[in-house]
Amino acid sequence: MEREELLLTKFTHGAGCGCKIAPAMLREILTYSITDAAFANLLVGNESADDAAVYDMGNNDCLISTTDFFLPIVDDPIDFGRIAAANALSDVYAMGGTPIMALAILGWPVEKLPVELVQKILQGGRSVCNKVGIPLAGGHSIDSTEPIFGLSVNGVVKKQHIKRNNTAKAGDQLFLTKPIGTGILATALKRKLISAEEMRPAVDVMCSLNTIGSAFGKQDYVHAITDVTGFGLLGHLLEMCEGSNLDAELFDDAIKIIDGVDSLAKQFVAPDNTFRNWKSYEQKTEGITGERLVILCDPQTSGGLLVAVDPSYREKFIEIMIENNLTEYIKPIGVMKESKGEKRVAVI
Repeated sequence: MEREELLLTKFTHGAGCGCKIAPAMLREILTYSITDAAFANLLVGNESADDAAVYDMGNNDCLISTTDFFLPIVDDPIDFGRIAAANALSDVYAMGGTPIMALAILGWPVEKLPVELVQKILQGGRSVCNKVGIPLAGGHSIDSTEPIFGLSVNGVVKKQHIKRNNTAKAGDQLFLTKPIGTGILATALKRKLISAEEMRPAVDVMCSLNTIGSAFGKQDYVHAITDVTGFGLLGHLLEMCEGSNLDAELFDDAIKIIDGVDSLAKQFVAPDNTFRNWKSYEQKTEGITGERLVILCDPQTSGGLLVAVDPSYREKFIEIMIENNLTEYIKPIGVMKESKGEKRVAVI
């Protein structure tokens, strides 16, 4: 095959977490998948919209279990492997835990793409696992029509350090540990509106790890955490609001955007799932117009942690951010409010 034919994104209908099922349909699916069976040791399951399952193993130790996989969001196979691994590990960090082991999930169009690309994808995924000191200990593969890669990850956390996405409190300040816009840039790349070089800032964001979540887990003043992925910043904030029975104000000018995203958003360059997301959120929000809709609903891949923090401990929280080289993100992007029973999120 010619090199042009081997571009991974050419073999996919979607990209990264933009492949996720739309929020409204997912809610409908899960309505029929939740059983009445009670499992006393299952502390976090599919009864909520949290990032991972948590099982109480006794002696104050808990197991975190999560699975995440998707279609290529970039053409470089090593980068794709790194992004998919970082994204899967993020769910453990979002629960305040530490990963201990991963298994690979691989779907491959064996008649279309050579095995050398698979080897590079696995190389990228393994390099991220090695970086956090865990084994990529095996996995499962199938012959599929499109390339798929991700991880099933297990982690551990002390029971008192578990962080949920539905335990925010009124008055909490909201922080986001990465900029947004990966879905917009990936769509522009797929449409050949930008070069691989112009996509590089987004790749660097997606490959960076949310290891700071383990540190947040140990802080009582961190009331809630979730990672921002396929439902966009607005969608994951709405999950936090609805789960906590609170509203939120989102400070539009405080949200960091990846270089190049603004101009593309003004042209309404966006993944299809951006508008599916908006269809689910429109009735619950106010103050969103034009290109801001495109940015706030943009499906993120390996996005940052959205963290709800007791404002009395803001300085201690900022110290941890600075120690982890996240000085750019020490300005709050919003605040949680008592619910008025009307719109959940107001963008101001």
